Amino acid sequence: MTDLWLISVPLDKTSVASIEKLKRTIAKTNLASCWKFSIPDLKVGILDSLLCVADDLSKLDSLTESVIKKTCQCMREVMEQSTDKVLENALANGDHSDNQKAALPPLKAYLKSLRVDLLSYMSKFQWDKAKYPTALPLSSLADIINKEVSQVETELKSRSSSYNNIKSSLQSLENKLNGNLQTRSLNGIVRKEDLVVSEYLTTLLVVVTRGSYSQWEGTYESLSEFVVPRSSRKLYEDREGAVFSVTLFKRDVCEFKDKAKDSKFIVREYSLELEEKQQQELKQLSAKKKEQYGIFVRWLKVNFSEMFIAWIHLKALRVFVESVLRYGLPVNYQALLLQTDRKGSNKLREELASLFVHLDPTARMTDVSCDIPGLSQQEYLSYICFHIGTNVLDIS
Repeated sequence: MTDLWLISVPLDKTSVASIEKLKRTIAKTNLASCWKFSIPDLKVGILDSLLCVADDLSKLDSLTESVIKKTCQCMREVMEQSTDKVLENALANGDHSDNQKAALPPLKAYLKSLRVDLLSYMSKFQWDKAKYPTALPLSSLADIINKEVSQVETELKSRSSSYNNIKSSLQSLENKLNGNLQTRSLNGIVRKEDLVVSEYLTTLLVVVTRGSYSQWEGTYESLSEFVVPRSSRKLYEDREGAVFSVTLFKRDVCEFKDKAKDSKFIVREYSLELEEKQQQELKQLSAKKKEQYGIFVRWLKVNFSEMFIAWIHLKALRVFVESVLRYGLPVNYQALLLQTDRKGSNKLREELASLFVHLDPTARMTDVSCDIPGLSQQEYLSYICFHIGTNVLDIS
C-alpha cells in the first residue's frame, strides 16, 4: 500500500539545506519519491478568519474523503462486478468514453494503473484558477468546495435510491418468475393445447411435491365431484416437484381448491393474459434498468474524478493555511509531495523528524499533543504534514 504525504516547511536557510539533504537521501536510498507541490499565492486575511477556516477545512476534508469512498462503493454495487471494473473506471481525469471496451486485466494491474494515474495528477498538480479563483477569500474557496461536495453527496443518495428501486423491483419480479414452482412463470411450461377451456370446463394447474405424486394420482379425482377422470397430466418437473394439469367443471373450482389445499397441493393461478403482462413488465423493467445503469455509471465516473480533484485542492488549501499559521508572514514555504510504501514510512518519518527538528524541538518529545489553535492535525510534528489516503478505493 502506498503512502502519500503532503508536507510543508519554511524556506529559511536551515530548512532549505534540509530539503536538499532529503532529496539526496531519497536518491541514494530509494526511501521515497519526492515532487514539488505548487500552491499559488492565496489571500491570507486576518488571523481570526484563518483559525476559523482551518477548522472548517479539517471537517470538509473528512466529508470529501467520505464522499469519494461512497462513490466508489456505489460504483461497485451498481456495476455488480469485481473490484477490477471499479478501479478501471475510478480514474481522475480518465477517459470516460463508452467506446473503450478493452479486455479487463487482473485486479493488481488495475490497482497499479489507478495509483499511477492518481499519482500523476498529484505530482503534476496545477491549481485550477477558473474553478477556484485565487482572488477570492479562503472562506469563499472553502464554500465552493463544500457546495460541490454536498451537491454530489445529495445527488449520489438520490440517484442511488432511484436506481436501487428499479433494481429491487426487477429482482423481485425475476425471483417471482424464476423461483420455485409455486411462484415461477409458467411461460414455456404450459402450452395452449394443455388447457381445456369451454363454457363448462376449465383446467387447473397444481404443484405437487415429489413425495406426494402417488397421493395426487390416487386422490385428485375425488377432490371434488365433477373432476374429469384421468384428466391429470404432468407438464413439468424439477428437483422439488412437478406441475400437473387437471380438468373439471367450472362450478367445482372453489371446492377443488379448498380440498387441494387441505392435502397440501398448491393450485396455481394461471392465465395467458397474466403471463403476457408479467413478461411485458419484466422487459420494461430490464430496459429501464439498462438505461439507468449507463446514465448512473457515467455520472459516477465523472463525479469520482471531480471529487478527487476537489479533494487535492482542499489539501492544498489546508497546507497554505497551516503554513501561514505555523510559519507566519510573509508567506514563504515549500510544499512537497512524498510517496513511500508502508515499509518505508517509519524510516521516512524518522528522517523528516531529524532533518526538520530545528523547526520545533519539542515535537520530538513523547506525548506532545497539538494544543495550538487552528492546527487540527492528530499528531503534532515539527513540520506540517497531511496524509492523502490512497485507500479511498479499497472496498471490502
